[in-house]
Amino acid sequence: MKFILGLGKALTVVFWWVVLINLFIPQPLPFNLLINAAGIFLLGLHVLEVLFFNASLRQRSHRWFDRLQILLTGIFHVMSIPKPQETPRRA
Repeated sequence: MKFILGLGKALTVVFWWVVLINLFIPQPLPFNLLINAAGIFLLGLHVLEVLFFNASLRQRSHRWFDRLQILLTGIFHVMSIPKPQETPRRA
């Protein structure tokens, strides 16, 4: 599972590089618009993920770095965050 999450993060970063390069060196016309549209859609989706998982990030020590990671890699970073350990309840 760790390998798949790492691969997903790497491919997402490569996608963001393609979007960034497309801003400085535009591709031919239909691809230019498609790359920009996919980038805007994915950015919107990642912003929604940050808003949705914001409450679960409050206990983390590096909240802002986690939010930045989610903006960059999305659900792949969310899935790599370990679940908080629950303290056992005494009866």
